[in-house]
Amino acid sequence: MNQETALKKDIGLSVAMSIVIGTVIGSGIFMKPGSVLEYTGNSNLALLAWTLGGLITLAGGLTVAEVATQIPKTGGLYVYMEEVYGKLWGYLSGWVQTVIYGPAVIGALGLYFGSLMVNLFSWDESFGPWIGIGTVLFLTIINNFGTKYGGFIQNLFTIGKLVPIGLIIIFGITKGNEQILNASSGAAVEISMGAAILATLFAYDGWLMVGFVAGEMKDPGKTLPKAIIGGILIVMAAYLLVNVALLHILPASEIVRLGENSAASAATILFGPLGGKLIAVGIAVSIFGCLNGKILTIPRVPFAMAERNQLPMSKTFSQVSEKYGTPIAATYLQVVIAIIMMIVTDPEYLSEMAIFAVYIFYIFAFYAVFKLRNRNRDKKRTYSVPLFPVVPIFAILGSLYIVVSTILNDPLDSFTAIFITVAGLPVYYWLERNNKQDSF
Repeated sequence: MNQETALKKDIGLSVAMSIVIGTVIGSGIFMKPGSVLEYTGNSNLALLAWTLGGLITLAGGLTVAEVATQIPKTGGLYVYMEEVYGKLWGYLSGWVQTVIYGPAVIGALGLYFGSLMVNLFSWDESFGPWIGIGTVLFLTIINNFGTKYGGFIQNLFTIGKLVPIGLIIIFGITKGNEQILNASSGAAVEISMGAAILATLFAYDGWLMVGFVAGEMKDPGKTLPKAIIGGILIVMAAYLLVNVALLHILPASEIVRLGENSAASAATILFGPLGGKLIAVGIAVSIFGCLNGKILTIPRVPFAMAERNQLPMSKTFSQVSEKYGTPIAATYLQVVIAIIMMIVTDPEYLSEMAIFAVYIFYIFAFYAVFKLRNRNRDKKRTYSVPLFPVVPIFAILGSLYIVVSTILNDPLDSFTAIFITVAGLPVYYWLERNNKQDSF
């Protein structure tokens, strides 16, 4: 039996949209406002940077939605690359996501959640990593019971994370009295609109994760475009409104000075001494929901690779639980790598390095819409990217901007990411040789 068809199709629009929102809104909405203000020098340019970052992300979402509806299979970016560009390119994108990007993001979120919890309850800092590891394992078990359970958690905590965000927006805009527009950040660094947009794009990253579970959607042709577009618009609105609210509560220079603590300080002003605790709980909920979304979606990449015999022990990692209809072995593969990273290294550093490589593949994914239209010119599409070809070109240029900016600003990490990507080639050729031998 085809394992793809064995996956239960339990995911509807609400869960799919909550995956988009949940995997994007994590800590970035609370941590990035100060950085963006520092890079831009004033509130006008900062809000423009958040808007441009959102538009680049939206253009990417609108473009990939067309690619995804023509290739509605579990695996997301990995499958798109393989279907459009061939086995090798699909493998390389899957290799980067499986070995570095996915586990590093899970590990980073787990560690951040653990650190947040020990600070919230004044526990010993040494407990933080173990709380993070325990949380990762707990969510892994929940998601292995089936996507409807992981989806329930995703819906619940997506709603939960929007509550404190909503409180800051409503009370910040209505109760604040600071200047919103033309407010100087007071930062002494050289103004860099490029670095500011880059910071917002890192905060927007994660929306493509929903494509990983296309094979488990009830009606991917209709659900996937709505989920991507609706989810990104909600995230974009939340990011902009939180920034407006913070600027209305705190002077721009104070947001830069406080950095990631600016949201807690704003909450204290709005709601009193308990405000800081309230926003800390809100951030914990946000991280928890984001972490759940990653654990729900990321393992579908090694699962899809294993189905194609592109991983060692592919027979094991391509198995689907007969009882729960979930890829349990592939999920534990990602979680084990993530936990090792949590124990021995800094996964946040690795995830930043991996994002560079992922954005190279994003460019290919956006360009795929042109190749698919040419290849399937006689086939009817259930969804077409609007304003073609302007929107896909805008998405490609935005991603190229990320790649070039990262090379110029951080060449060492960029070339390290390229090295790790290329290091997957010997594994690929070894697996291909073994597969050919087995076929004789």
